[in-house]
Amino acid sequence: MDDQLALRIKLFRESGQVRPEVAAFVTAELDALGAEGRTVTEETAGTLTSHLMMALTRLLNGEPISEFPTDSEITAELAGHPDAVARARAVSVRAASELGAPLPDSEINFLGLHLALLDQNSPPRHET
Repeated sequence: MDDQLALRIKLFRESGQVRPEVAAFVTAELDALGAEGRTVTEETAGTLTSHLMMALTRLLNGEPISEFPTDSEITAELAGHPDAVARARAVSVRAASELGAPLPDSEINFLGLHLALLDQNSPPRHET
């Protein structure tokens, strides 16, 4: 993670927009993505970071997260990115376990789109 992305997280946390545990959770997720070889910078992951922090904060605050009218289009777009969808679902499972805040399907879809874009902006990874 680059300094600018770390600063984004710090500003969200210090301004009280997100809880410290949400900032820590998102930081750990971004660190894991970086360790897997993805390019995690302000440019490539800034919107992913903000979206995930705010979604988790809304869930922890008991605020409803409604379905989006574009969910069917997003689902269709994600059909070509099964790894991103699987990763988004895994993030939701960890969020449920660590924060008590599982992401609803619409948020998993948006996270999947962010992750697919991150993959497109990262060097190819070679599985062994």
